[in-house]
Amino acid sequence: MDLATNDVVEANMQEKLSSERSILIVEDDHSFLQRLAKAMESRGFSVATAESVADGLLQVERNAPAFAVVDMRLGDGNGLDVISALKHRRPEARAIILTGYGNIATAVTAVKLGAVDYLAKPVDADDVVAALLAQENVKVAPPENPMSADRVRWEHIQRIYELCGRNVSETARRLNMHRRTLQRILAKRAPR
Repeated sequence: MDLATNDVVEANMQEKLSSERSILIVEDDHSFLQRLAKAMESRGFSVATAESVADGLLQVERNAPAFAVVDMRLGDGNGLDVISALKHRRPEARAIILTGYGNIATAVTAVKLGAVDYLAKPVDADDVVAALLAQENVKVAPPENPMSADRVRWEHIQRIYELCGRNVSETARRLNMHRRTLQRILAKRAPR
């Protein structure tokens, strides 16, 4: 197949994907999952959700969606397994990985397994849609009003605090900080 024919085939696949707006969201943070699902529905997507790798794999097996948003670390395993299964069942599907624990090695692995982007949490629905619908080799513009570093830190601390069952001592231990320092941070309002 020559280069021009390949471009036409790819354009047809992109057009088919953009007309079919089925999306699978795999996320173990229930409240974030519900907010993102509602936001994606309001943007015209037909949403299916899963809260574990096992549920995500089952959803992919039943009906492989055109798009997927998958959390990297889930309670029962690695979200990359869902991406891999989706790309096996539907090679043209576009998927992104969400994570609160970003690093270069996992980003490279995600892209090698077929993810089109890798977004650090917290993320909003507009960023997700922009990443999913971005054309190949076109960089998405940076957000107009990104979160401050203080806000990102605060969000991370809140997430760990919730995962530890709102136990201050356990959260402080996992974050490697003094318990009183953590208590002061938790008592303050969220930074902008």
